[in-house]
Amino acid sequence: MWWNGAWNCHQYHATTEFFADFGVYDVKLTIPQFELAGASGVLVEEKQNPDKTKTLTYHGDDIHDFAWTVSPRYNVRESVYQSQMGPIQLRFLMQPAHWSQVERHDRITRQTLDHFEKWYGPYPYKTLTVVDPEPDSAAGGMEYPTFITGDSSWFMPKGLYLPELVVEHEFGHQYWYGMVATNEFEDAWMDEGINSYTEVKVLDSILGKNTSMLNIAGITSSEREYQRLGYIEVADRDAMAQKAYEYYSFGAYAGITYGKTASVLLTLESIIGEDTMAKAMHTFFMKYRFTHPVKEDFLKTIEEVSGKDLRWYFNQAVYGSQVMDYEVLKVDSFPMNWYEDKKDNKKDAKDTMYQSYVSVHRKEDFVMPVEVEIKFDNGESIREHWDGQSRWKRFSYQKKAKVISAELDPDHRVQIDRNNFNNSYRTEPNPRPTHKLSTYWIFLTQLAGQALAWWAV
Repeated sequence: MWWNGAWNCHQYHATTEFFADFGVYDVKLTIPQFELAGASGVLVEEKQNPDKTKTLTYHGDDIHDFAWTVSPRYNVRESVYQSQMGPIQLRFLMQPAHWSQVERHDRITRQTLDHFEKWYGPYPYKTLTVVDPEPDSAAGGMEYPTFITGDSSWFMPKGLYLPELVVEHEFGHQYWYGMVATNEFEDAWMDEGINSYTEVKVLDSILGKNTSMLNIAGITSSEREYQRLGYIEVADRDAMAQKAYEYYSFGAYAGITYGKTASVLLTLESIIGEDTMAKAMHTFFMKYRFTHPVKEDFLKTIEEVSGKDLRWYFNQAVYGSQVMDYEVLKVDSFPMNWYEDKKDNKKDAKDTMYQSYVSVHRKEDFVMPVEVEIKFDNGESIREHWDGQSRWKRFSYQKKAKVISAELDPDHRVQIDRNNFNNSYRTEPNPRPTHKLSTYWIFLTQLAGQALAWWAV
């Protein structure tokens, strides 16, 4: 591709995808008459040939790739979505064994279209084809202009949201890969990562913040936590801002490009505000669609919209490989009358003054301000601000109450902390999680026992 006054022609690598200029596609496909086809663009003509073939003519404007599929097995559903720029012909090509899931595919496609148009900008094309590929074909979860593939199975409970997740993610590529069209060889995070961030936002809105991946029998899982878990395993490997083929491993590429980018942008919301972040995303899409922007275009847009200098964050989170890991290091409460003879002390215990200390610690090299919430046994709660500049910080209190807990980032707004288990500390154990786990264990053992009884009979 000729880009910025030079040829940009990387060889294809296992971790790279596509980068090409926009154009007009006119494509003719000649296939057997019994085959069903789907393709990028608009079907403008279908001609039956004497030799039992047919020729399909497709036209696509302002797209930078073309994809197509044929199979005699597809079950077809067509519907219309009324977008901001006119009707969109939706076409679903489903495997017969998955036909019962066509409503799920149609519904999540419409919901996703609705969110993207409201939040980021209009979808300008007249068609969208969603393909349910053959099992074990390795074609699931892929994106092309106006053409995406989903991923499903014959067994797909309603509370397991894999079809929704894949269809939403691949549709999102219509914006960040398809229209914004960044260079995935050199900055894969600008497509896959930004798309993973918007995936979290859209699925949170549609399926619930804590249930956007799984919601079955009280067992839940969220998309945002899935993205974070993918990142923390490789947090110290690579920076986001590097060429896709230079990552330490495929796992590092996936964890950083997808998971870290999503987590970094979700954390950015806590710095500039969710509404400001939404405005910045909309501004970026509308300004740079069909232009092939680079990373500084994206980062500067966020700074301009927010009115903040965010280099302290971008230098660490985007250009660096620093790791964030904050912990509550120690909590102590000492009676200030420790020197008095306990036998002769007639004072009410409630009047005892305590000297309390809460120590927090930055274990790694990512520096970021956080909130700390300290709770006392009289019901009082205090919020402290720590800039994180020093390696540790000690908060001191003199009260007629003892500290019972301390928690870093109590609102859980920071998604990039590598270890959340050390973010809180209680002076006395909390039995509620144990009770919950024991209840699950009893349920599972009873279910297993009942299944064995049925099998034995």
